[in-house]
Formats: sequence, C-alpha cells, structure tokens
Amino acid sequence: MPLTAGQSLDSVISPVLQAHNSSILETMAAPQLFRAFVSAQWVAEALKSPRASQSLKLLDASWYLPKLGRNARLEFEERHIPGASFFDIDHCSDQTSPYDHMLPSAAHFADYAGSLGVGSTTHVVIYDGSDQGLYSAPRVWWMFRVFGHHSVSLLDGGFRHWLSQNLPISSGKSHPEPAEFHAQLDPSFIKTHEDILENLEARRFQVVDARAAGRFRGTEPEPRDGIEPGHIPGSVNIPFTEFLTKEGLEKSPEEIQRLFQEKNVDLSKPLVATCGSGVTACHIALGAFLCGKPDVPVYDGSWVEWYMRASPEHIISEGRGKTQ
Repeated sequence: MPLTAGQSLDSVISPVLQAHNSSILETMAAPQLFRAFVSAQWVAEALKSPRASQSLKLLDASWYLPKLGRNARLEFEERHIPGASFFDIDHCSDQTSPYDHMLPSAAHFADYAGSLGVGSTTHVVIYDGSDQGLYSAPRVWWMFRVFGHHSVSLLDGGFRHWLSQNLPISSGKSHPEPAEFHAQLDPSFIKTHEDILENLEARRFQVVDARAAGRFRGTEPEPRDGIEPGHIPGSVNIPFTEFLTKEGLEKSPEEIQRLFQEKNVDLSKPLVATCGSGVTACHIALGAFLCGKPDVPVYDGSWVEWYMRASPEHIISEGRGKTQ
C-alpha cells in the first residue's frame, strides 16, 4: 500500500528490505510500491511540516483529449493541491515532431522541471484531475524516470481522491522558485517505430496496449481525426482502467499480477507498453513496476505513429483498417 500519514520513504522502505520475504514478487514489489505511490493523507501531513515540504514538490499533470473540451490549466488555476505547480505535457515535448507530445530533449526537460521548482534532491509527487483517479499523471512519472530522476511518486487516487477526503485546496497561478535540475536520457525506457516493426518478426518482446477494448479491436473510433482504430500485430490489450479500482485507487500488486497472467503476459520476459499517443501506456509500465519489473519501456509514438507509418497489413482491425 502507499505511504500513509506520518511515514517517510526511508522509514517504510528500510524495514521492508530487511524483512524476510517468501517470494521474488514480495521482495521486489514491496519497496517499489512505496516509492511509486503516496497517499492523500501522507501528502496532507507532509505539507504541514516545513522540513518535509521543502524537499517535496507537487505537480498537477492533468491532460485531456481535445474532444473532452476540458482546459487542464484553467482547471488547475481554479483549484489544486496547495503548493502544486502545473506540468504541461504538451509544452514539455518535442515541438518539432509530427506526433503528439513526444519526449523532449534532456536539456528541454531539465529547464522545464527546474522552472517548476524541481531540483536534484526533490521528491516529486504527481497527480491529475481525471475522473478515473489517475490518467495522465503516470506519463510524467515515467518521464522523470526516463531522465534519471527516480525520487518520484504518484498520488494514489489523484485529485479525485484528494477532494473526496475534504483535504485543503488552493486556487490561482503557481509561482514556484526555480531550481537547478539535471536530466540525462536513459534510452532503455523508450522504443521506436523501427523497434516495433523489427519485433513483428523477431518477437523479442511482448507488446501491451492500454487503450479501450473497442479502439484496440477497431470497433470504436480513435479520438484523433485521420486515425483509424486497430492494433499492432501480436499485441495484447489491457485497458489502463483495469489497473484502477472503482474508487480510482491503484489495485494491489497481487491483483495487477493476476491481471497480467489472465492476459497471458509473462512478466519474466521483455515487455513494451503502447497506447494511443504514449500517455496511458505508462499505466502498463507502472503496473509492471509494482509487480517488481521496473524495466518496461514505452513506445513513445504509439498508435498514432504506427497507423501513420505502417503498411496496411500491419494494421489489425475489425473495422476499416488502413487501405493505402
């Protein structure tokens, strides 16, 4: 379970590491789970402690598909967790790419993270305001890890859960004090179109797609104009919502491991996550991380890039597919 009120990261992780564990899953997953999630109560208590709040930085990483008609930045200014800054996923991206919010350069990420008050020793806690509990926040959790910053957690249940607990909120623009942040890209976290294409024959890794089942099968439309639904040949579908409880909290590592098993995904073998544009794919990487597999890369271009670049026979769909 996530950190609770009054618990520091070290106070929880150390006893867990020293304890006798009966399985590899328990040995690997328990300490990682605490690093991946903190509870709303833990954050609320940390914000009351001047010492803790100095090393803690909250980031609202809300992002929504354009067709939802939600303005994430405006919603942030209307209400957010006290002390939080807004992380703009589209702004912190490769502006030269034809694909949505692709990873920026290390220099761009370092400048942006630093401008939000994130330094090399900062414990970053990320959330979003989605109805699901967490939607886009795992993307930013993944981005920090891609660029070498591993002191990063997610707020379990997101802003939805924070509000349900009647915890304090603030409004207005944020004015963080800039910090110096160093970023170094770890290419092992990323897969390219060429990697996925080569894997169609080589089968070196499993591919898991986090989109809704209808989009994966090709029976429900994609949210982006000009992109038809379907999936990469040989990929498996686990919609990102299946990692969450109905309350929007993350399921336990045991439940997540069963979910992978039910879909015949072998966590002892290489795995790559994908989705529509590289956002909800990070729920796959997160779920595997909680089960003791921290090395799952994301296909950054995901379905949008694949559809635009793939030949028709590499678009598997119950719908119209790709004709040329």
